[in-house]
Amino acid sequence: MTFKLETPAFADGADIPIDFSCEGRDVSPELRWSDAPSAARSFALIVDDPDAPGGTFTHWLLFDIPAAANRLAEGDTATGVSGRNGFGR
Repeated sequence: MTFKLETPAFADGADIPIDFSCEGRDVSPELRWSDAPSAARSFALIVDDPDAPGGTFTHWLLFDIPAAANRLAEGDTATGVSGRNGFGR
């Protein structure tokens, strides 16, 4: 099995809609995952932009997501622990 992460909010390879940016509603899209390793104790999510003008930029950092979780709802701020993004927020 291969770990799979997906979102119904936009197509694979498409631009991320403005709603999910600081220029829009600034909320996270719904994320779903499956086929995680059975020994996983928690998950971490790092959203980096390697093509940013000033070099790699971290848009979102979330860790300590419970291993029993298999999705994050749109705009979920209660699951996991947020780290600082490239803006220091």
